[in-house]
Amino acid sequence: MTQTLEIHGICDSRLTSVKDMFARNFADFAEVGASVAVIINGEPVVDLWAGHADAERTRPWERDTIVNVYSSTKGMVATCFTRLIGEGRLDVDAPVASYWPEFAQAGKKDISVRLLLSHQAGLPALADVLSPGDIFKWDIVTDALARQEPWWEPGTKHGYHPVTYGYLAGELIRRITGQSVGTYFRSEIAEPLGIDFHIGLAEEHDPRVAEIIPPPLSEINGQSPLAAALRAPTSMTFKAFILSPDMIIPNLVNTREWRAAEIPAANGHGNARALAGVYAALACGGELNGVRVATREAIERASREEATGVDAVTLIWPLRVGLGFKRSISEWQLGPNPRSFGHGGIGGSIGFADPDARIGFSYVMNKMISSDAPVDPRWPRLVEALYDSL
Repeated sequence: MTQTLEIHGICDSRLTSVKDMFARNFADFAEVGASVAVIINGEPVVDLWAGHADAERTRPWERDTIVNVYSSTKGMVATCFTRLIGEGRLDVDAPVASYWPEFAQAGKKDISVRLLLSHQAGLPALADVLSPGDIFKWDIVTDALARQEPWWEPGTKHGYHPVTYGYLAGELIRRITGQSVGTYFRSEIAEPLGIDFHIGLAEEHDPRVAEIIPPPLSEINGQSPLAAALRAPTSMTFKAFILSPDMIIPNLVNTREWRAAEIPAANGHGNARALAGVYAALACGGELNGVRVATREAIERASREEATGVDAVTLIWPLRVGLGFKRSISEWQLGPNPRSFGHGGIGGSIGFADPDARIGFSYVMNKMISSDAPVDPRWPRLVEALYDSL
């Protein structure tokens, strides 16, 4: 007998279609557990969760359940350096090496912060794959990146940096603030806003972390150029996604070692309420509930388009980026308003800000869906339902 889905939380009466579509995701995609949140003009209007936190469906998804959101973490890292830009502590046109002198090796002395933060620096991968366990050792990774020669002439093309991005941006933040990116995010953004998002998760939170459920192998073995490159261990694309042998270990993402590390491009843990809260602040000029996250001018600078088109790493996915944030394109619509920006994560999570409608939106889940398509099929339906209701 099919179990009736129980949806918990709040939903403004104007937005019942969002709740209905949230339920349909469970029916249409065999969703296991998920949360969705919408904040408009600083007011929470949707905060829903349902399903289970484990594949066996023995643990219910609770209000405080958190989950690994993969590359949606990049949006939180981008918020960190957006704050630093607004404070005048980070000049996007300065050479990266002016903050991180060791970065000047291998012909990189003139690479600007702007190129680094917009996936144009040509550092998506390491030529030599790291040793097992090194992915968890910050200095080993950043030292290797400092020595790495760019894979293309910086500024001549762009290519998504799926894993290295967090170390590159995070080391900039560390050199400027003296704090790791996870510590800086917690002290300057998460704690003041009162949001439940972590880059580097303490063990005490493990009981409330949802288990990531990867897609079946049959969903991964596609025939696209990206799929082919991911089967070629010598390709730049393979090395970009598989920075170390650890990253092909089944269930790595559900281990204590993964959760504890700071891998700022991929291992942030939170829920939709947390991501929507950060993006709501950005959508409202940088301030939420009296807490200023960044200046309006810095947000506009960080979300401005820097590169667009099919990128050199994924080979098939279009990419339109600012400084860390992704922008809407026809294949990846963050609502109808042209200034919206945010970031998604492999497998299905998403968060974005819409400054025109003053909306912060997020959807997170624990069941991954793999596809050659540039966008997960679940969250766009929620976004459409939201805007159709306004």
